[in-house]
Amino acid sequence: MKNERQLQILRIIAQEPIETQNQLIRALRQAGIKSTQATVSRDMRELRLVKKLSEDGSYRYVCPEEPSEAPDHSGRLRTIFRESVASCCCAQNLVVVKTLPGLANAACAAIDSMEVPSMAGSLAGDDTIFLAMTDNAAAERFCEEIRALLR
Repeated sequence: MKNERQLQILRIIAQEPIETQNQLIRALRQAGIKSTQATVSRDMRELRLVKKLSEDGSYRYVCPEEPSEAPDHSGRLRTIFRESVASCCCAQNLVVVKTLPGLANAACAAIDSMEVPSMAGSLAGDDTIFLAMTDNAAAERFCEEIRALLR
């Protein structure tokens, strides 16, 4: 259902000038797909849709075609790490990241955005992040990458 809805969103924005989420929800409904604003908003974020100025001077949602249009968060990621992560260690296939109090969720969101193929999942508390890696070697490698970001 999600994939079908997202494909339909891409078709709609390619065919029609969609300026608002409400217009997109109406177009989805006309295509036979009922969806909430929250779901459409999440889909748009996952599809990385952006508003672009049209030739007629209005703005419309488009799918970024070139990498330059997709946001680059690498600088922000480094800043979050340098300012919030205190330490990192491995316990077999788990990576345990300690942060300053209250900052584990932000650091974990930054890690999740990295889309690490060897990471099975993540869990953040107040000042601790647990990262489940596919194996012990992957945990060691990723822990070293985190330490390198902290330097």
